[in-house]
Amino acid sequence: MLARMRSTVGRAATVAGAVALTGGLGSDVFTLPGAAAAVVAAGVGLAANPKVWRAPAPVRWTAFSLYAAPHAGCAVLLVGERLAPDAGVPLLVQAAVAALWTGATWWVRPGLLAREFVDEALAQELAEVQKIEEAPAEPPATTYDSPQARWWGERFAIEGGVAPGTVLLEHRQVSEQCLALIIGAQKRGQPVPDISKPGLSAELDLPEELIDIGPVPGRGAGVRLLVLGQRPVAETGAGPVDSDAEVWAQIAATAMPGVELIEANTYEMPKELT
Repeated sequence: MLARMRSTVGRAATVAGAVALTGGLGSDVFTLPGAAAAVVAAGVGLAANPKVWRAPAPVRWTAFSLYAAPHAGCAVLLVGERLAPDAGVPLLVQAAVAALWTGATWWVRPGLLAREFVDEALAQELAEVQKIEEAPAEPPATTYDSPQARWWGERFAIEGGVAPGTVLLEHRQVSEQCLALIIGAQKRGQPVPDISKPGLSAELDLPEELIDIGPVPGRGAGVRLLVLGQRPVAETGAGPVDSDAEVWAQIAATAMPGVELIEANTYEMPKELT
């Protein structure tokens, strides 16, 4: 209903403008009232179209220009008709220009065009907002508690790596040539995925016999013990055994409760792990 009323008012304004332009061809009585009426009509029309005012900022002035263009054109033509005789412009040319304005305004309907332009801009803006809202959020960047945990996460736990879905929970230097790692599953309640010993061997350039992957005594399948390198050879004296036992006790206190020292060997470890 409102759209039909706007259409009727726009058609009436076009007819009124055509009458004013036709009358202005022969008399200057129409010039000032007609130009003033065109300006007032443009202002009232814009005030009665809040949609144009709510247009996105980048297209708002374009919408204003589209809406006000026929009113401004009518006012300019009325003034031009008063100046045309002094410039030697034939009456026929003036009439053709007035007819062109009438036909273009009637056919193009700038007021409707401005509203459709705003609708399209609003729809595009809404689509962009929805696209942003529906876009999958980027996963937060992984944080690591230590350089060793970062080394494990970025080298082995990546997708397609030797140990995807795992994290480094704890590490202890058993000796200069032996390192013990506690590996856990990324998701709580899930077992540690199978870690390929040949893959680790190739990645670390370490013989397979110097890689030991096994359960953590007293713990579930969500953690695994990974020993790299040649374990120190246990001596019969109490000193070395007790020293190694203390190291394992430190590991057990943080990540491996129940772990006992069974044997020890020595091997030179890669620099990344020390």
